Amino acid sequence: MSQFSLLGKRRFAPFFWTQALGAFNDNAFRNAMVMLVAFQMALPDSQVSLYTNLAPALFILPYFLFSATAGQLAEKFEKTRIIRFVKLFEIAAMAIAAIGFHTHHISLLLLVLFLMGVHSTVFGPIKYSILPQALERSELVGGNALVETGTQLAMLIGMIVGNSLMLIAGYGTTAASAATIVIAIAGYLACRTIPAAPATAPDLRFNWNPLSETWRVLKLTHEDRAVFNAVLGISWFWFFGTVMIAQLPNYTRHVLGGDGSVNTLVLTLFSLGTGVGSLLCEKLSRKRVEIGLVPMGAFGLTVFAIDLYFARPAVTAGASLTWSAFLSVPGAWRAAMDLTLIGAFAGFYVVPLFAFVQSRAPRDRLSRIIAGNNIVNALLICIASGFGIGLTAMGLDTPTIFLVTGVVNIAVAVYIFTLVPEFMMRFMTWVVVNTLYRVRVDGLNNVPDEGAAVVVCNHVSFMDPLILMACVRRPMRFVMYYKIFNIPVLNFIFRTAKAIPIAGRNEDAALMEKAFEQIDEALAAGEVVCIFPEGGLTRDGAIAAFRPGIDRILARRPVPVVPVALRGMWGSIFSRRDGALRRARLPRRFWSRIELVGGAALPVGVANAAVLEARVSELRGDSA
Repeated sequence: MSQFSLLGKRRFAPFFWTQALGAFNDNAFRNAMVMLVAFQMALPDSQVSLYTNLAPALFILPYFLFSATAGQLAEKFEKTRIIRFVKLFEIAAMAIAAIGFHTHHISLLLLVLFLMGVHSTVFGPIKYSILPQALERSELVGGNALVETGTQLAMLIGMIVGNSLMLIAGYGTTAASAATIVIAIAGYLACRTIPAAPATAPDLRFNWNPLSETWRVLKLTHEDRAVFNAVLGISWFWFFGTVMIAQLPNYTRHVLGGDGSVNTLVLTLFSLGTGVGSLLCEKLSRKRVEIGLVPMGAFGLTVFAIDLYFARPAVTAGASLTWSAFLSVPGAWRAAMDLTLIGAFAGFYVVPLFAFVQSRAPRDRLSRIIAGNNIVNALLICIASGFGIGLTAMGLDTPTIFLVTGVVNIAVAVYIFTLVPEFMMRFMTWVVVNTLYRVRVDGLNNVPDEGAAVVVCNHVSFMDPLILMACVRRPMRFVMYYKIFNIPVLNFIFRTAKAIPIAGRNEDAALMEKAFEQIDEALAAGEVVCIFPEGGLTRDGAIAAFRPGIDRILARRPVPVVPVALRGMWGSIFSRRDGALRRARLPRRFWSRIELVGGAALPVGVANAAVLEARVSELRGDSA
């Protein structure tokens, strides 16, 4: 089922349109205000500079002041009620904005800008924490992709509409006022049909002190190292985007030689690229939360930001080209492609990170973690503004700022991926598995979302652990033969995944006993352990008898067991074949079509080696 089908479902569509209309109004109002202040009030340059620099600060200030409180509201109360109050607040703010537009009262418009910052601050934790309540886990990536695409396009259209309405001679302020009020009302009507989203922490003790609660929320966000580093990754995305977008007006004028229409074209390419990249995430990840896309996104951001430095269209100094004239200039399409691909790789980067936070963070803390994410985002946005201003003050031109930002991006990415090797491990796994195989999965939702469990699977090739690692949404601790565990390169993946090496009693009795202890410790900690009970690769494609080690594990720690079967692996790359006892050799089939099928979990006390062997054989069918 396509992610676009969500737009026809009541559990998603009203929320999607509510957030998209809100993003539109934010940008329509802000750009209409900038047009009024900068071009229609005949103010001196010093005042224009003051107001245009003050505006972003006023919008971002509520994120520091009220994010922690907003996170608590989203946890403690039913979310759709809060959304309705937020949208009514937006209508009131736009009514005040209409007065400010018609009276040219700048202070009033700046107040509205602050109020819209409050609006976005309160809505933010709900925006991302409501999705796991409304969507299935397999829909999270697609839902986030649609939200990101809708937000980007709504922001772009809002910018264009806000600018265009203000240019209507004699009626600009009236048109802008009417449009923003109508959109705010439309957003309220849309939110009235959002299904109820119950409170996830109704007994939460509310803390009205924003300072102490901000500190508490940041500590909460930091508790899970992987989640916190995903938050850092999201915030870095905002840093990167803020630096890049802030330079686009100067880049348009001085490097591309374009007028306002070229600036609109540049923003459009960036937004469309982000939308396309976001939507492709679901296909590339096969509807799973695949953080392996994040390193690929980071790499792409750097490559095309650096290439933008070298992409110099052959324009005459001082030219003011329209968008159509610009596209006919030699070298223009290279710059256009770079901007589009920066957007696309930004989608690959940020959508899996949001989905990862939503899937990994506990439901009763998710809204506050999103609030913590918003605080860190706001901080990085402020630092990004200072970074861009500083580089400009040092005399760097816009393409050089793009170059520096691209180089810094890869350094930050390496730092984050070093802190949490899981990101790079998932990337390597995703690349290897999708290069060698075409995988169809079914029934893997039988692996429980929480709590201890054992997954058992037939063992056909050296790649089996990587395939399961790439396809099962929960991290698993693999028990594997120590010689496979020690294979160069793959050893990094196995160590990062905390695989458990094991040997036969005759080979290394101490290592075998240590492995059983580690298995029990993992299950006691509520983790999922994956075992290949045959004890080795099949030599003829048939399932070998399951060894009694699984019985020993379950006798000591009774937990649910999920049988899983690999189909179509026999004869594929890295499998044995022809019943040979020889080393695995080059396969007959490359990029094989394979299947990974899961069965219903066997409850505690039911599973044993014989029962599990029969279940896996049944799931496998006639092919190995």
